Order: sequence, then C-alpha cells, then structure tokens
Amino acid sequence: MSESKHELPVINADAAGIDLGADYHWVSVPEDRDSQCVRRFRCFTADLYAMAKWLHECRIKTVAMEATGVYWIAVFQILETQGFEVKLVNARQVKTVPGRKSDVLDCQWLRQLHSYGLLAGSFRPDDQICVLRSYIRQRDTLIKSASSHIQRMQKALTQMNVQLHRVISDISGATGLAIIRAIVAGERDLDQLAALKDVRMRATTKEIAAALKGDYRSELVFVLQQELHLYEVFQAQIAACDVQIEQCLNQFSNRADVATAPLPPAKRRGKKQPGNTPAFDLRTHLYRMSGVGYTQVDGFGGLTVLTLLSELGLDPSRFPSAKHFASWLGLCPGSRITGGKRKSSKTRPVANRVATALRMAAQTLVRSQSALGAFYQRMQARLGTPKAITATAHKLARIFYHLWKSGDPYIDPGMNAYEQQHRERVVKNLKKKALALGLDLVPRSSDPECVS
Repeated sequence: MSESKHELPVINADAAGIDLGADYHWVSVPEDRDSQCVRRFRCFTADLYAMAKWLHECRIKTVAMEATGVYWIAVFQILETQGFEVKLVNARQVKTVPGRKSDVLDCQWLRQLHSYGLLAGSFRPDDQICVLRSYIRQRDTLIKSASSHIQRMQKALTQMNVQLHRVISDISGATGLAIIRAIVAGERDLDQLAALKDVRMRATTKEIAAALKGDYRSELVFVLQQELHLYEVFQAQIAACDVQIEQCLNQFSNRADVATAPLPPAKRRGKKQPGNTPAFDLRTHLYRMSGVGYTQVDGFGGLTVLTLLSELGLDPSRFPSAKHFASWLGLCPGSRITGGKRKSSKTRPVANRVATALRMAAQTLVRSQSALGAFYQRMQARLGTPKAITATAHKLARIFYHLWKSGDPYIDPGMNAYEQQHRERVVKNLKKKALALGLDLVPRSSDPECVS
C-alpha cells in the first residue's frame, strides 16, 4: 500500500495557524501561498490589520489560534470582522505534542492540525451577546469589590467591639448602613443609633443599643468612614452598570409578546428582591428577548438567568444535545476507565461561569417544596451536600437546555409527584430483582395477616 493512502485528507486547504503572544504573533500559511510562509506581526492594531491583509492575499479562509490569556480577543475580533472563520483552540488540546519548542513550529503545527480538521474551536457567542457579557462580568467584578469593603467595615466594627452583626443579619442593609453613616457622622448616643432600625426588624431597640456599645477609637472610625465611602462609590458604579445593561437588553429583538402572552407571576413572595438584583424589571426583559420563562424554574432567579444567557447566548445550535452541554460544563460524571475497570467517576474540573451559576442555583433548593427540591434533598441524604449540588446542577443544566432548545414552558410537577414517581421506580427495580431470583414481590396490603 502506498504512503499516500495513509495520509490524512485535507479538510481545510485554505487554513492558517497563529500562535499568539503578548508582544508578537506568529502566523503560518500553506507553503504554496507565499515565499515566506511564516511571518511575525507585532501586537499593535495596525499590524493586526496588516496580518489580515496578508492572509487575504494568501487566499486564507479559516484561521486557528492558540492563547492562554486575553491576547487573542483583539486578533479574534479583527479577523472575524475581516471575513475569516476564526477558531480559538484550547491550549490543552495541543500542548502535549512533543518536539515543538518554538513559536514558529507552534503556528505551523496549528495550521497542519487545522487543515486536517482535527481542531475544535472554543465556544463564543455572537457579538451582541458578547457586549452584554462584558457588562455582566464588569458588574460581577464591582459586586466582588464592594463586598470586600463590607468585610473591612465589619472588621473595623469588631475592633471597636461594636457587635452590630449579632443583632442584624446584614450590615449592608438599610438598618446597618443607616447606623454606620450615623456613627461616621459623629453620633454616639446609643438610643439615637438604635432608633434608626427598620420597623420590620425582629431585634428590639434595647438589644441594638446594647450591641452598639463599644470603644469608638478615632482611627477605627476613620477606617470605617473610608470603607463606607468606597462601598458607596462601588454601589454608584453598579447602578451605572445597570443602566448600561438595561439599554443593552432593550436592543435585543422581541421573541415573545409580553402584552398578549405575559410572563407568569414570580414564585418569590415579598417585596424585597434578593441579593444584588437590578432595579429594573429584569424578568420581563429576559422573557421578551428569549421567549422562554426561565425564571419559572425553581432556583433560577433573574440574575442567574441573565448570567446564563449572557454567557451562552440565544442560539443552542452549538451544542448538539443536552449531554454535550453538560459535558462542556463539566457537570456530567467522568468516564475514567482503564483495564476494563472504572477508576473514577468524578466530574472534571472546569472554570466555567455557567457551571458556577448552576451550582449556586442548586444550593438554593435545599428547602424548596418542588420536584427539584425533592431531588436535591434525596441526593443530599444519599451522597452528601457537595455531590448533591453537582447532581442538581447537572439536572438544572439539562432542564435549561431543553427550554433553550424547545422554548416550551416549564411546569413543576411538585414534590409529591416526584416522590411518587421515585417510589414507583424503586418498586419496579425491586420487582426486576425479585423476578431474577425467582421470587414474587407482593404488596403488604394484600397480605392476609396485615388485613384488619
């Protein structure tokens, strides 16, 4: 048999490979396209457009690039706007190939693998979703920064032996901030400070006044003042970010007519919105732009759904099935099998914002009286909390994918229906085992000795 029959078929003849770096980008094209098939370009924008021009001259249609930082973003966006099909390759797929010790060989190896169709591009939503994603990620960063200043305010209060956190659940709430602002302004009358509490608080004025008695040292009050100011600065920036997010959401086309097919009312009772929910009507925006009432799923709040859609987009076609989706999230059981034996079924570690959001949503089901709540509680009793969170996040991912793919409404069967279904499944398995042993499984109510 000739050697040509052993060669891999060329799938992408017009392919190029790019090894990205902080200062220089190495680009490789097929040898018959240019006398200098490997060229180096600097990271400046003018050089990136020169790279795109050279690739057009070499009749390149598709490009594969590898990077581990954020250097790829500008290159990806410029090449995509210039009409190239761009694939961002996970470095883990190509880093273990031996014998490649330079950037020149890296880009040539990328081009060769891409020409054979052996590289899969990382998931990236369309540009409109990427804009929304940037706002959401910036908002998350601002929230994390604001939370650090809450911790420092708490530290300053503890150093002054002001035990405010013992009588109120959140010092960043209305009562906590009102008292802290009064302390910073110079108020030291404990009764006056305690009178600032919200009428809905369970703690009495006398209890709050006792907790506020402490050593108000000037240097610690100064620290408290600065941390309060920085916290308020970040809150103002979060509000400004919310304005941009709402404007961005308004630019999405309607997939559901809110007037003719309104969104069902929220399951959450009460006036207070949880966590750092934006001030505008987020649920209606998400329903209008997606056409699906994701927030009807237990555990899916508005911010959770906003995070999912900003990371995934509105097009589920990139994931052929729910199994592919769960595998990409790192939520499905592993399949480490060697010698015919399963060594481990642990999920692989994945740094994925969607998976993190699903895990956090799963934790909220610990006291839910829904079918998902019953599933979580059963998994928790059988496997423990960490594995129960992963299993429930996996189920939430499959539910989300089904809604994402079909657009059907979500209907919760309820905890009782789930428990009945689980009981029927257990009884069915017991009957199969009994039949395999040559026995019959008889219901207890049909036993004559048990009949009253």
